[in-house]
Amino acid sequence: MEQDNAPTVYILIGRAWRDKSEDRGPGTSVNVVLGAPDDDGAVRRTLEALGENGFVEAELDKIGILTEVPEDEPFLQAYRDAMEGKMAVIAFTD
Repeated sequence: MEQDNAPTVYILIGRAWRDKSEDRGPGTSVNVVLGAPDDDGAVRRTLEALGENGFVEAELDKIGILTEVPEDEPFLQAYRDAMEGKMAVIAFTD
């Protein structure tokens, strides 16, 4: 019997800020797609990656598992990257 060694691919959705001022505004909408062994690992790696990308604060609203290959970009490439052990931080600007 062959075991499936594919990583669990998570998507985390939230908002992030580049400064901690009280009048910080609505922040930047972010989606992070990555492979991780569990929810806690996905959250930890996401917060580290956001920090490495210049964000100093984040609120993560949703966490989910991608069970199917996305059809649309940028999520299709992000999913492929996650399957190869990489992480994608997708920041949406208004």
